[in-house]
Amino acid sequence: MNKEQLLVVGGSAGSLQVILSVLTGLGKEYPMPVLVVLHRNSGFESSLEELFSSRTSMVIKEVEEKEVLRPGIVYLCPADYHVLLEQDHSFSLDYSERVNYSRPSIDVTFRSAADVYGAGLIALLLSGGNADGAEGMAYVKDRGGITIVQDPRTAEVPYMPQQVLLRMKVDAVVPTEDLPGFVAALGNGL
Repeated sequence: MNKEQLLVVGGSAGSLQVILSVLTGLGKEYPMPVLVVLHRNSGFESSLEELFSSRTSMVIKEVEEKEVLRPGIVYLCPADYHVLLEQDHSFSLDYSERVNYSRPSIDVTFRSAADVYGAGLIALLLSGGNADGAEGMAYVKDRGGITIVQDPRTAEVPYMPQQVLLRMKVDAVVPTEDLPGFVAALGNGL
């Protein structure tokens, strides 16, 4: 790959199993970092790192302030913080107000990542019950990034990807069962 790339995966209700199936197909040699923005309850400590680690040979870790992204690692957004990217490709955690009732907000991360990665950003939006991610996807597209949504007809909760499709034409609409192979192929430059 010639340019620095980042895959950001956003999801909410109904997306956890899809993310797990996608991670199953990725290995340590995956050529770009993966950032997962998942709406989750901040009221309890979850073991997402352990769950995700059981499905892939990639390193799984929760985002830490000022950490620089590296290929072959899946970063998980912590509960109750917006995750931003800095120009030096490091993370910044933000505790400002919720966006689309969410913190972390997919829109916030998509926009921030698009400002840093531009055409090197690949944004994937999965199942969910609110419109978080729709505005961010349009922003990614405007900055030359690649936009992909889970096919709403195969999503457990179709509202989130539907909101994107009502706003814009995305680069790919992928059925749930095809997502693991599709995401793995992104690492090979499709």
